[in-house]
Amino acid sequence: MLTFEEKLAIIESFPELTRNDVSLGRVNFHYQESSSDKKNVVYHLHPNGNGFVFTAFLHEYETDNKGMVNIREYNEEELRTLISKSIRSLAPKKHLNTGMIVDAEEETWTNRDNQTLTLIQEDDMWSVYAGLNLDGVFTTYNEACSYLEEEGFKRV
Repeated sequence: MLTFEEKLAIIESFPELTRNDVSLGRVNFHYQESSSDKKNVVYHLHPNGNGFVFTAFLHEYETDNKGMVNIREYNEEELRTLISKSIRSLAPKKHLNTGMIVDAEEETWTNRDNQTLTLIQEDDMWSVYAGLNLDGVFTTYNEACSYLEEEGFKRV
């Protein structure tokens, strides 16, 4: 397990995060450029090594009811990866003139006829696109996946 000081050094190496000292020696780190109302990336990092990282928009992590993952037992590589993904999930989505989205969480799905759909996380929603055309919008990742699977698509 990394010490509090080691975790602080790792977290402070992310220039996009702003440190905020809170009560009981705990530290929060905010991402001011967040496209969401959520700004906390690291929450209540405690001198005992306990702390949390916001992962509510990352479907590969099991979160608590606040959308956080406990980082107490994380090693350096795991912590760096988690924080990077958290920041990316909160980063403003960049639109090109074509209407396509860049730097968004996205997946490609195909069916047996080689038709392709793209699943993209946009803010708090999941959108399914057929090329530039919007096919559907869903409130959760699981809802979107269920729809795609019912339509005969599989993740690539």
